[in-house]
Amino acid sequence: MSDHEETAPQQPGMDAFVKGLWKENPVFVVLLGMCPVLAVTNSVINGIAMGLASTFVLIMSSMIVSLVRKLIPSEIRIASFILIIATFVTVVDYLIQAISLDIYRALGAFIALIVVNCNILGRAEAFASKNPVGLSIADAAGVGFGFTIACFALGAVREILGSGTFAGFRVLGPSFEPWTIMALPGGAFFVLASWLLLFNWMRERKAVRA
Repeated sequence: MSDHEETAPQQPGMDAFVKGLWKENPVFVVLLGMCPVLAVTNSVINGIAMGLASTFVLIMSSMIVSLVRKLIPSEIRIASFILIIATFVTVVDYLIQAISLDIYRALGAFIALIVVNCNILGRAEAFASKNPVGLSIADAAGVGFGFTIACFALGAVREILGSGTFAGFRVLGPSFEPWTIMALPGGAFFVLASWLLLFNWMRERKAVRA
């Protein structure tokens, strides 16, 4: 058997993972889950924490939904998916409290709002409920890490320009005058728009080259 034939069965899972990072990035392409992206990305740590919390819930809920997809009646599938998601949101809520109360306070109500994050419920309904466990986990991981990358990107720009720090460490000199707007909602919209422009330009450039 050739190397190509040996690796071929892994390709669907890799495609499912990669598309969430780039082709179907939940923030920069699909524009979903904007509420936490704009609200808690005033620092790198907060952005990464929200991204990883969402990724954990996304992977675990997609795995469970895929496992029980044939057992759930179609009439109650959405309610069942929300119940599964809420279970893992509760788990991640307690985990964040145990790890860091400062991060827990910074994320606030947006941890609980992961339950209604359209990224997570959407992947459960559109993908996990129709595909086997392996593919569902790969898809959830891709979307989750794509969401985390987006939160990190916004948090990095906003923290550097808004405070002169990166993950709490000062990177700009004492003479730097912080841009206060970056810590406010207006700054979040401005940074998001800038990243969207860059992301779309890169996609168009790649398409032209292809």
